[in-house]
Amino acid sequence: MSHTHTAAYIGRFAPSPSGSLHFGSLVAAVGSYLRARACQGKWLLRIEDIDPPREVEGAADDIRRTLELFGLWWDDQALYQSQRFDAYDTTVQQLLAQQEAYYCHCTRKQIQQEMHGVYNGHCRQRQLTDGAIRLYNRAAVAQFDDLLLGNIEVSADFAAEDYIIQRSDGLYAYQLAVVLDDAYQGVTEVVRGADLLEASCRQLTLYRQLGLAEPSFIHLPLAATKPGFKLSKQNHATALNKKQPHTELAEALAFLGQPAVSLDNPERMLAQAVTQFDLHAIPRKTEILISD
Repeated sequence: MSHTHTAAYIGRFAPSPSGSLHFGSLVAAVGSYLRARACQGKWLLRIEDIDPPREVEGAADDIRRTLELFGLWWDDQALYQSQRFDAYDTTVQQLLAQQEAYYCHCTRKQIQQEMHGVYNGHCRQRQLTDGAIRLYNRAAVAQFDDLLLGNIEVSADFAAEDYIIQRSDGLYAYQLAVVLDDAYQGVTEVVRGADLLEASCRQLTLYRQLGLAEPSFIHLPLAATKPGFKLSKQNHATALNKKQPHTELAEALAFLGQPAVSLDNPERMLAQAVTQFDLHAIPRKTEILISD
């Protein structure tokens, strides 16, 4: 048997425990699950609990129970970001020591008023010793290839911005945690909602500066109730109906443009969906309107 150097596929679903899963989260979970299983790969679960003020008590357990009810069984142990603070801190300290990051005192208001909304590196040479910590962005990734949507480009100003990797209150930024965790878990492909297209450029910047292997990306269309208004926990989207997982699953498959499956128990529905999964049947759109 010839040994190729392609790593085995590892995908993941990474919800934040800020509320129950809703239809939009189910679409992301099902899309990433089907892709991982169709590639005969692993599908991991990561609970992104790095923002305690936004977390809802019991939400992490509720998310796990919901995934199980929907037949979405993950491989290995679920990873909790709250267990990874030492790893994040080590990287932040390393970036500071190498002058690849620096402290900043600029407020959002100042950035809006004085810098037209894009931070201009104001604190880069100020040698501050406290405040938020920004990445000294030397990679400035302005475009990448999405395996579903094709070439994605962001503005040069956005791409080159020194963005925050640790907030002034000490909490770690999503952009930092997600890159370190995907690298730590060996994730080869990130399948998630199209609301994170710009974040992917930010994250690719960090992969390059840290010399980490970059995953490929697939951004799925968002379920929206009206244009620009995606279903989200912030918008109080209705929680999934745990009594009717098969109908919700069938709707998620239809939303993703996948062939229909026999209405059965969730595990069998998903097993059938995996055998007939077609990446290119997923609508190449950033959002699809649904009736709430």
